[in-house]
Amino acid sequence: MKKFVLSAFVLLSFGFYVIWLNNSNSSIDLSVPVATDSFGGTKNTFNLSSNSSNNSNQQTTPSNSNQNEIPLSTTFITTSIPVTQKNGTYNDGEYIGDSIFAYSDYIQVKVIISRGILTDIQFVQYPKSGRSGRISSFSLPTLKQEAIKAQSANINAVSGASYTSPAFIQSLSSALVQAKA
Repeated sequence: MKKFVLSAFVLLSFGFYVIWLNNSNSSIDLSVPVATDSFGGTKNTFNLSSNSSNNSNQQTTPSNSNQNEIPLSTTFITTSIPVTQKNGTYNDGEYIGDSIFAYSDYIQVKVIISRGILTDIQFVQYPKSGRSGRISSFSLPTLKQEAIKAQSANINAVSGASYTSPAFIQSLSSALVQAKA
């Protein structure tokens, strides 16, 4: 209830201020300075001054531009990258890492590189049952996500996966070494 009352008070105060501002005879300049056009052409501008006689669209040139004006249009310069350009550090393809023993089973990954970027990691071998299977079920998706985000095997281990994390990292490292060759 307090938040509602405070919000209503703020809104009403602002409303009364706007009404007072519109009815007062004082002129408050709300202008924002902008840079002039460096190309020497004309530009569309809008003056933010509170005087009603100045609130009109006008054409100006940089030599006589007013500092109270802002441009109404913007020009964007775009560039394109060819589709065949290699963006990452790896060679495209699929690479299978070493099979690394992790407590009770082996972990082996296959990395997929597209346009030089690590795009996917698939699990060729991993523990599927027992305690190691439960640990793999929560740790491997996290490790996969972090490796793709880092674009390398330089990632942190997952808490509670003391054997699974290093095995994943070693298998991933061996696959990425192949991808760099």
